Amino acid sequence: MNGKAMFSIGCHLSVSKGFMAMGRDALAIDADTFQFFTRNPRGSKAKDIDPADIAAFLQFAADHHFAPLLAHAPYTLNPCSADPKTREFALATMQDDLARLELLPGNLYNFHPGSHVGQGEAAGIALITAQLNAVLTPQQTTTVLLETMAGKGSEVGRSFQELRRILDGVVLQDKMGICLDTCHVHDAGYDIVDDLDGVLTEFDAVIGLGRLRAIHLNDSLNPRGSRKDRHARIGHGHIGVEAIARIINHPRLRHLPFLLETPNELPGYAEEIALLRRLYRD
Repeated sequence: MNGKAMFSIGCHLSVSKGFMAMGRDALAIDADTFQFFTRNPRGSKAKDIDPADIAAFLQFAADHHFAPLLAHAPYTLNPCSADPKTREFALATMQDDLARLELLPGNLYNFHPGSHVGQGEAAGIALITAQLNAVLTPQQTTTVLLETMAGKGSEVGRSFQELRRILDGVVLQDKMGICLDTCHVHDAGYDIVDDLDGVLTEFDAVIGLGRLRAIHLNDSLNPRGSRKDRHARIGHGHIGVEAIARIINHPRLRHLPFLLETPNELPGYAEEIALLRRLYRD
């Protein structure tokens, strides 16, 4: 896009307006990808699919050289809940989401691994892998991403080792990847400000950088290791502009799509995208 296809940057947009509208909003703020919730992030109802809107968007995205999109599962999805009904909801939701995403082939689907709510980490991981093995199919074109978590409460996925243990239990390994959230890993205790190379070396040793498919690019309102998960605008938190610039320019990360989840509306996203494009070294 605009001769800058190497650097793919986008933000979170509202799917309620439709895919063509999201595509136009992205283009208007100099983005070449975007993230969207597959349904109400706090509920269960998914927007009806308009085949004409999807077809028009696919052509639009091809014309403007969009990077892969990132669909985000609702926050209410918890595959490792102690409540069987909550797990059933998570299973049905993920199956429906993945079926619908086949209308947008070759994109990404991100979800929070969940909270074990007192059952223990091992039980939580077993339930998550069981759900993934139930929903993944050899035919799907969507790659499912586990998101790195901040570690608040009983969240699973606060460490690279926990994510590795989930992946190890999945049968269809080629359908899985990781979305690294900069705020989350910072709040989980990883020093991406002063030791980014060390963090990436550990990620590579534990999971493999080949698994990393997208980055949520957020600053953090809290100090490293706080386990709070409070996003801040770029340069308005404890990570800071200089560290963010090192992340987007790192040779092992710069080819990935970056998605902003900062507390913003479109004008604020436009400002952040302009800043990040200035910081990116061609």
